[in-house]
Amino acid sequence: MIAFMSTLGNYITYARFAFGLRNYLRHTISLEEARAIIVQRMQERETNFLRLVERGIFGYPRSPYLPLLRLAHCDLGDIQSMVRTKGLESTLLALRQAGVYITFEEFKGREPIVRHGQTIRAHPRDFDNPHLGPYYYEAKSGGSTGAGTRVQIDLDHQAAQAPHLMLAREAHGVLDVPTAIWYGILPDDTGVGVLLRQARFGHLAEKWFSPIVATEINSSIRNRFATHAFIALGRLFGAPLPHPRPLSFDRAAVLAQWASRRLKTHGKCLIRCHVSPALRVCLAAREQGLDLTGATFMGGGEPPTPAKIREIRSTGARWVPTYFFTEHGAVGLGCARPADDNDLHFLKDALAVIQYPRRVPSSELTVEAFHYTSLLPTAPKLLLNVETDDYGVIEHRSCGCPLAALGFTEHLRHVRSFRKLTGEGVTLVGSEMLNILEDVLPARFGGSPLDYQLLEEEDEKGFTRLSLIVSPRVKIKDEQTLIQAVLEALGQASVAGQIARTIWSETGALRVKRMEPICTERGKLMPLYVARRPKLPANS
Repeated sequence: MIAFMSTLGNYITYARFAFGLRNYLRHTISLEEARAIIVQRMQERETNFLRLVERGIFGYPRSPYLPLLRLAHCDLGDIQSMVRTKGLESTLLALRQAGVYITFEEFKGREPIVRHGQTIRAHPRDFDNPHLGPYYYEAKSGGSTGAGTRVQIDLDHQAAQAPHLMLAREAHGVLDVPTAIWYGILPDDTGVGVLLRQARFGHLAEKWFSPIVATEINSSIRNRFATHAFIALGRLFGAPLPHPRPLSFDRAAVLAQWASRRLKTHGKCLIRCHVSPALRVCLAAREQGLDLTGATFMGGGEPPTPAKIREIRSTGARWVPTYFFTEHGAVGLGCARPADDNDLHFLKDALAVIQYPRRVPSSELTVEAFHYTSLLPTAPKLLLNVETDDYGVIEHRSCGCPLAALGFTEHLRHVRSFRKLTGEGVTLVGSEMLNILEDVLPARFGGSPLDYQLLEEEDEKGFTRLSLIVSPRVKIKDEQTLIQAVLEALGQASVAGQIARTIWSETGALRVKRMEPICTERGKLMPLYVARRPKLPANS
């Protein structure tokens, strides 16, 4: 009976989504409408915040923020008064200092919320927006303890983000150019999300390449069905959505050739993908003697380091960074007059951000972690000083580009995760590797946890590589067997681990170095070690 009700619920969800998609695809926005939406939201930031707090927190008995506010002796009237007198960001900082915040681990459900000696039990679903519309689909973020965080993304949320992407593409001169995307299918929301936002402003990608297929991860039949149903419904309702075409990373030349053809006929083209896949396309173009002048790559997924960007630009192409996370969506979009290769305009009409010191797990580092707060009623998760695992620099600067003219004068720079490993666009929470380094490998190959370490560094071509450092004291006959053991262990972990296994197997991102693990300046041996960590400016 339970299985029947679950199946029935799925069918009802699909039917509602189909009805909502038809209406969604019927309406597109113009540039003037996109600008008007942003201007209005800028003017209503504080009002939108207070409305969300009133309805989504004080009006929602299951909200995990309610007990935090009670412990801080703060009610709705107090917040309203602080916003009026101090402003939004100062209010958020005061709440953070009073203990009203959620750490990254608490938000993911990996640790209980403990404040002032009291424990608050919360499930990741308790952060869901209780006022989402009925037309939604499900995606998942990566996670270290299971299948990741389930995120319901409704069509109103994609519509709310579309003005950002439309105006960013206009600012960079690629609004109406031929476009291809190289992203995964559900449960990865990246590909579906890009197509939905593009549909809202009437400029769809003509090609969708997927680096992995659903059968390569433990993807349910429901997710596979949802991806194909989305494409079929879009076409039925008049939107020529492209079918996802499997394209492994060793076939990047296919995308380089597509770009070359479009450049010859249109002079410009846009490719949406992560940083390392973009680099692969450019290296393939160079090998085939293809000139990519006029091509623009746009995306994120990992830090766009100088070495990667240098290789991309050597083909005549350019790189435009973006910054997303699944639980919210777009956070920052590349500046058209950037100070560096990862200069992002913070989308302050949709989010508020403050920074607060955070000790990095398994490290001696302390960073100024970003804490985000939702402002729009369409947000999939309600965030109130929720810490992400990212840090960087926030600076106010009038750069003179079209996005600054809209009021986006806060820039995010040097953005980097403080607890995720990156490579080939995959982000993997470092704790996934701790069990492998400290338990799996010593049990199988000998030695102790002090004999193994994972090093994240950049190779001579600019690719992010993960080197498994193994002490020479450990006798290993075949290094490939060691790598295979790591990949097999990842395959038994989360969805993020399964994706990492697939992509790192294909690209050879993981390698072995026989040497003693690296100690910190204070003599500590950390299981995860990041080389060439970007240095932040002295005034940050």
